[in-house]
Amino acid sequence: MTNRCPIRSGMTNGVMKIVFLDAITMGDASLEEMAALGELSCYPSSTAEEARERVKDADVACLNKVIVDQAFLDAAPKLRLICEAGTGINNIDVNLCEERGVIVRNVAAYSTDSVAQTAWMHILNLAGRAFHYQEFVRSGAYSHNPVHVDYAHPFTELAGKVLGVVGMGAIGQKVAAIGKAFGMEVIYYSTSGTGHCKDYPSVDLEELLKRADVITIHAPYNQRTAGLIGYQELAKMKTSAILVNTGRGGIAVEEDLAKALDEGLIAGAALDVYVKEPLPADSPLMHLQHPERLLLSPHIAWYSREARARLAHEMAQNIAKGW
Repeated sequence: MTNRCPIRSGMTNGVMKIVFLDAITMGDASLEEMAALGELSCYPSSTAEEARERVKDADVACLNKVIVDQAFLDAAPKLRLICEAGTGINNIDVNLCEERGVIVRNVAAYSTDSVAQTAWMHILNLAGRAFHYQEFVRSGAYSHNPVHVDYAHPFTELAGKVLGVVGMGAIGQKVAAIGKAFGMEVIYYSTSGTGHCKDYPSVDLEELLKRADVITIHAPYNQRTAGLIGYQELAKMKTSAILVNTGRGGIAVEEDLAKALDEGLIAGAALDVYVKEPLPADSPLMHLQHPERLLLSPHIAWYSREARARLAHEMAQNIAKGW
């Protein structure tokens, strides 16, 4: 899909020049509000070399995954503002931008509802065995079943179970509230070391791993969270537990998770984020002996129509603030 924005807005010389370097990430979200602010150039994607060429006359660079490093900034002498099309800014050398006088603005909270919904989509599919049941019926196995129910594969009720949230920010709190509505007990681990949320008990990671029936990750990727959940941590979880990561790739160690799933250390897992995206075909996650224990989605938790509309609006607002 391509986003609805002009390749050139046709503004006169002297107006603010805005370049969106990987606009394909916005899908069909309208960028007209952004286009009204200046001369907007949209490119579906940009290599590092293409990005350097395309920002040479830009006042504003909008991007999602394009790397902003010294070479990028050296190529953009007029650049005054970088707008991240998302929340995470791991792709931007913020300190160098500050030294150069380039402002960096991201968009927070635009995808809270979208990510929470995706997390629960995965939790419910894993606990409710939705994909197994669909295949059981579609394959014809149900038609030849001796009774009216798949008696060999019961699902699990969430009421009364423990939901462990890793990272109790806005998204974590939304996920926790939904868990509470299902009748779950909620606990959380603060990856910052400070438990600001007083609605639920804050526990250390080991207690969360041992007690939780469902663990869901909603934390940023940083020095505290890199490799936070590896094989040793997975081994501390209940064998009936499930792990969901819609936060950032690399918080749960992918190779260790694949091994733990195949060994039956945990009952199941679901991932929407990966260390390398798109997920490489040779990833251990793609070659499980028990693939039925793992659900994978292509980093779409933030990608609802509504979330992208909010993101486009907030990016335009960030540009309108100027510098």
